[in-house]
Formats: sequence, C-alpha cells, structure tokens
Amino acid sequence: MDYVFSLLGPLAQGALVTLKLFVITLVLSVPLGLVLALARISHFAPLSAAVNGYIWLMRGTPLMLQMLFIYFALPFVPVIGIRLPDFPAAVAAFALNYAAYFAEIFRAGIQSVDRGQYEAAKVLGMNYGQSMRRIVLPQMVRSILPPMSNETITLVKDTSLIYVLALNDLLRAARGIVQRDFTTTPFIVAAVFYLLMTLVLTWGFQRLERRYARFDE
Repeated sequence: MDYVFSLLGPLAQGALVTLKLFVITLVLSVPLGLVLALARISHFAPLSAAVNGYIWLMRGTPLMLQMLFIYFALPFVPVIGIRLPDFPAAVAAFALNYAAYFAEIFRAGIQSVDRGQYEAAKVLGMNYGQSMRRIVLPQMVRSILPPMSNETITLVKDTSLIYVLALNDLLRAARGIVQRDFTTTPFIVAAVFYLLMTLVLTWGFQRLERRYARFDE
C-alpha cells in the first residue's frame, strides 16, 4: 500500500498534463466544430465542399499520424515552415482532429431540428443568426449530448497518444515507473486515474441529459 501511495505524486503530475491537453482541446475544438458545422450546411457550395473535404481528411487519417505530421513535417512544408514545440503541436493536432468530429455531431444536431422551427423564426422576424442562436442551437444541445459524451470520453483516452512526442503525460509517467521498478502496479493506478476522469465526465453529461429531459415533459 505504501508503494501505491508513493506512485500518486508522479502519476498525478502526469495526469495534470493529460487534463491540460484535454481542457485546451475542448476549449478550442468545440467552437471550431460549431463554425465548421455551420459552414458545412451552408448554401455556399465551395465553402461547404471545402469543409466537407477537411472533415473527410481529419476523420479518415489517424490522429497519431496528424500529430507526427504537425510536429515533424510541418517545418518542411513550403510557405508554412513552422516548427511547433511538442505540447503546442499536440494541442494543434487534437484540436483540429476533434473539431472535425464535433462538426459532424453539431451538423446532425442542427439538421435534426424540425424545419418548421426555422419558418416560425422567420415569422417572428428573426434573421439567420438570431434564429440559430435563439431557436435552433438550444434545441440542438438536447440531441447532441449523448454523442458529445462519447466523444469527450474518447478524447480523455486519446490523450495517451502524446507519448510519441515524449510528453510526460499520465501513461508515459506510469510506463517510466514500470520500466524502473519492474512491476505493473503503476499501470493499474494509471487506469484508476483514467476511470475517475471518465466517471466525472459521465456523471456531468448524465446530469445535463436529465436536465434537458425535464424540458420535454
């Protein structure tokens, strides 16, 4: 038991890196995903096609490959030639990747709102922006909570991919101790950390779902 307690300090430090990446990714990818979703359903065909191509690219290639490309290959891309440090490179890859997934969730949620709601907004004299903000998006939230919950839980687990950039996240910290002490106990403790994080997210989304379910009664 004393050995387990001795693991909590270094693993907690790794968990902070994991949580930092998770929070920053959400803060960046959720609004970007909403913008992409609105562009995706736009009647301006070139914009819609461009966003559709972006979503196809980000969802069709592995997140690890995108992260390695941003970190190792981006500096050699003509015109761009930017070299990002390891953590910003990971943030960029995660935010761009998850924005594509959130965009599809938002798009499905927006399109699930009955067309009559749009007509009612027009009758009330609302423009496109007002109808989206006051009528469509609030109704969209109710339908997207389950897939958003799944995607955010997946994000927590995907943060372990940053070990390829030698970032000292939770999994890398656990692996370092395993290699040092020749015991798998740190992996079990790390699994508990991940389970606690996903438990908090699951509880939070379930509360939101119950709250919005009351509005349907």
